[in-house]
Amino acid sequence: MRARHTAHSTPSFPVYSAAFLSPGELILGGGGGASKTGIKNKLRLYHVDEYLTLKLADEHQLGSGEDAPMSMAAHPDGTSFVCGINSTVEKVEKGENLNCRVYAVSDDDKIGFVSSIGTLGKDPEDFQKVTVFSPDGTYLAVAGSHELSLLTIPELISTNTRIDKGEIYDASFSETTLVVATTVNLLVYNLPGSRKGKEKESKVLKLESASVIERPKLPGGDTGTFRVAKHHPHNSRIFYTVLNTTPPRGAKAAQRKGFLIRWNAEEWKVERIRKVGVKPLTAFDLSDNGKWIAYGSSDCSVGLLDALTLAPLLNILKSHEFPPTVLKFNPTSRLLLSGSADNTVRLIAIPEGLGDSSPWSYTFAIILALFSVLFAVTLQLYMRGTL
Repeated sequence: MRARHTAHSTPSFPVYSAAFLSPGELILGGGGGASKTGIKNKLRLYHVDEYLTLKLADEHQLGSGEDAPMSMAAHPDGTSFVCGINSTVEKVEKGENLNCRVYAVSDDDKIGFVSSIGTLGKDPEDFQKVTVFSPDGTYLAVAGSHELSLLTIPELISTNTRIDKGEIYDASFSETTLVVATTVNLLVYNLPGSRKGKEKESKVLKLESASVIERPKLPGGDTGTFRVAKHHPHNSRIFYTVLNTTPPRGAKAAQRKGFLIRWNAEEWKVERIRKVGVKPLTAFDLSDNGKWIAYGSSDCSVGLLDALTLAPLLNILKSHEFPPTVLKFNPTSRLLLSGSADNTVRLIAIPEGLGDSSPWSYTFAIILALFSVLFAVTLQLYMRGTL
């Protein structure tokens, strides 16, 4: 199926992060980073619509020497957003890095700073690559390569956990757990209990380790590293990860494939594995209606899969000149944004009825499997003479 899509140029503005505050309000984060490239680091507010137009409403320039916003998440109520922005290298090395920053947008479309907190160490190479809200907006998880922090909203009371085995790449909340994806495993933590009452709110948070999930075996014996962790928005039993394969040492011209895996998060069993491409995946998002998975590949393509069956639905082969850095569905799941460091973004209109037949196919497959089991049981009973 084909989809309407439009590319928009963002001159001197490589895009690394994005968040929708509402169906028509989009925040982009990007820039030249901490290096002296002459490209300013900024936050931008845009208005978007169903006609795939993109109109700049406000621009917030960051301080000289600060880093680009490398990750971002909007609060579920759409009133604010959080992004990871490293302070200057001098402040980072002094332990004064206020990397986790909260912003809000005023009624007259102005981006305003609200508060900040430091969650990372003194390594100037580290940055906040993970920024994720819990579904109810009560908690915020942020992480660098090895430092994981759970914060309360809006107080920003935090607890920090250092993870030395593997490198952190993503995190996802259910109602009761926080799942963190490192390169080597999934770390499942139980969330703190209810924070009702001032006494409980004043206490330091604690993350309780529940289980550690190792990487599954991939088809063909490939080994891979986790890059994505995402709960289904309406069924926390369903969980998705991306594994990008790592070629063995010394191998020449080996394919680095991208696999999408759907898990049963109650038993942590793999339910389905799909090879998405022969290149690593660089971006991922799941629509709020739970129907579609968007992925970006290092071959510069953007694709959509059915979230239930993992069946391919559409593909845009040349979405950008460089691989996509960020993908975001808007809250109505009717628009998909793709951003890249090539100074472009692309707005994609999700076609009406996309993938509507896939759930029926999946249901039919389940019914067929149940009939097969019933037939096998009936046949055994007949052969034993008990039927």
